[in-house]
Amino acid sequence: MAYTEIAFAAFTFSIIFDLYLIKGRLLTKSVFWTSYAIILPFQLITNWWLTSREIVMYSPDAILGVRIASAPAEDLLFGFALILCVMNMWVFWGKKGIQKK
Repeated sequence: MAYTEIAFAAFTFSIIFDLYLIKGRLLTKSVFWTSYAIILPFQLITNWWLTSREIVMYSPDAILGVRIASAPAEDLLFGFALILCVMNMWVFWGKKGIQKK
């Protein structure tokens, strides 16, 4: 499976995870979008730095070829999925609380 398919699968899973599995519904809340707006520029800067210096390289056969800030557009989908899933787990475990023995 190429990076493009993995990124789209992760993106799709993160939305299903948010809305139907964990039911955090962060996608419907402005606090998520505000947080994402703060995180996104740092993701773009990091992607640019790693890919423009060829620290991270992608096979042209594994990506669409569209680049944003020197990194494949798929990185934005993958990054979105990671951020959404981590924030959902944070909220879920925060509501559940830590069980003390």
